[in-house]
Amino acid sequence: MAPTIRIQDIADILIMTFLLYQLYTWFRGTRAIQVLLGLGVVTLIYFATRFLDLYMTSWVLQELGTVLIVLMVVVFQVEIRQALYRFSLLRHILDSRRDSQHSRFQEVAETLFAMASRHTGALLVFQRNDPLDDLVSNGVSLDCEISPQILESIFYNGSPLHDGAALIRGGRIALASCHLPLSVDPEIPQNLGTRHRAALGLSECCDAVIVVISEERGEVSLVSSKQLQVMNSTSELISALDGLLRNDVPAPSVSFRERFFANLLPKAAVLLGVCIFWALVTTRQGQITTVTAPVIFHGVPDGLILLKTAPEEVNVQLKSLSSLSPPPSKIDLTAELDASDVKDGQTNIRIHNSDFNLPAGLSITTISPTTVRITAEKKLRKRVLVKASLKGKLAPAVSSMQVVCEPATVDIEGPYSHISDLESVLTEDIDASLLKKGSEYKKNIRQLPKRVTLLRDLPITIKLVPSPRRR
Repeated sequence: MAPTIRIQDIADILIMTFLLYQLYTWFRGTRAIQVLLGLGVVTLIYFATRFLDLYMTSWVLQELGTVLIVLMVVVFQVEIRQALYRFSLLRHILDSRRDSQHSRFQEVAETLFAMASRHTGALLVFQRNDPLDDLVSNGVSLDCEISPQILESIFYNGSPLHDGAALIRGGRIALASCHLPLSVDPEIPQNLGTRHRAALGLSECCDAVIVVISEERGEVSLVSSKQLQVMNSTSELISALDGLLRNDVPAPSVSFRERFFANLLPKAAVLLGVCIFWALVTTRQGQITTVTAPVIFHGVPDGLILLKTAPEEVNVQLKSLSSLSPPPSKIDLTAELDASDVKDGQTNIRIHNSDFNLPAGLSITTISPTTVRITAEKKLRKRVLVKASLKGKLAPAVSSMQVVCEPATVDIEGPYSHISDLESVLTEDIDASLLKKGSEYKKNIRQLPKRVTLLRDLPITIKLVPSPRRR
């Protein structure tokens, strides 16, 4: 049976296309996108092997996929945090960006070009929207105002803080001597040193703006969005920082048509990949399997007890909507019926689809039979005597003594027809010839009739006591 496309399927494809394209734009040019593409290829091979019934290869790839998912979480935890942060709808509300960060661009630019003229290396990071706590490490907390003297002191060649980056957050120098992630992009020119690789590496992971001073060439560069641009003058640097960091700079308006047709090739590739994946996961759509489900009840009134259920199992036809759903033969399916309306005597309860807890990707087509007949009876609680079940005869020395049980009575509960005529219960068998005067013996209550329960199951003490004298 060919799979039918529903409105939900179209929405499913569009949502996944949007999410995957967002991941692509965020991770493009980083090592994460290369790993994701590799995993995509492995996933396609896995579905192809399953479709071709290559059991060993598909099993190996399935087990390997579990390990790779764990490794991805460990290796790319920073990228995952950044992606989840960018998905947050409240980040623009919760992030407080202060304009004081941009009030000293004139002094900062002049100081940086003065340092470049003396071939003093520096690395300055301006935090924007994305948090940097997971990307920078080994920083020394300063939390001080930006001033030419502070910048000169931090990046002075003999200073203990000069080897690393200074992080500017909220208009203040938050950290100094920070270590940044290095870029692994093979396209980076060989003449760029560690500072430039660190700046590019950080820009691949977030939206920060980084200013780099080359110690060898004495030039100032600006890094943003994985792009490096050499600044030729103080005014050029000030203009660039103003354009990137000021809150009051209006974002350029882009029409929906321009957004839709921008990067059309990657969008079409993602859409095609999602459609292929959807076709693979729906290869088992329409397959129907019959399974047997036991019937269980909940909500039985306290004053009633169930005696009989007919039938005790029902046959359920399940339809698979996706190959991602578990095979119907491997799921533990039960019909959980509400018995709160059961009365004394016989009651018919209708079975509905909602009485089954199905995994995603499965639906019920038919249930047979559709009703269950229940026989219920009033519940009775009663106190009965406990008698010792003796095998054989007492020894001659104690034959005149009486066998007693402690406790002498127990409480039982069950259907009225089972308990109304029941006056006593027996202990487990005990050899009477082994009973001795002054000794105590522990025995349990013998198994009670069906549906009769012992309210307090305690061992029974059996012992000999003198028989009462007859008058």
